Amino acid sequence: MEKTKSEYEGLQESIRELELPKIETWANKYADRESEIEISTSEFTSICPKTGLPDFGTITIKYVPNEECIELKSFKEYILTYRNLGVFYEHAANKILEDVVDACKPRKARIKAEFSPRGGIATIVRARYDERKGFSLDEAADM
Repeated sequence: MEKTKSEYEGLQESIRELELPKIETWANKYADRESEIEISTSEFTSICPKTGLPDFGTITIKYVPNEECIELKSFKEYILTYRNLGVFYEHAANKILEDVVDACKPRKARIKAEFSPRGGIATIVRARYDERKGFSLDEAADM
């Protein structure tokens, strides 16, 4: 039996170069202090690149801002573009974190992407960024 290829499958090869709407920022007037900002949305949807079926999840981002903070309306518009995008969970979580870091250049950032069970299997993807260490999981990444 020949395996069929999903129309979304090839996208995984260029996920890092994928251009999505810009996440806008605004000036942090308290950049001299450390604070943590948490953004969470339970409305994340994307398309499974293997089956073409919808995937649902909750995305939580915690970051310590530097000079800029994420503007929430643009972040919502950014997240909504995943709705028609065929992407693996692991790629989505890492791409979102990468784009948040590119947008606001935080001191630190973490993402927890919790995806609804499919076939009885729930998936949680965590990733972390530190301006001194880059992208790594050398500290406990749990949120």
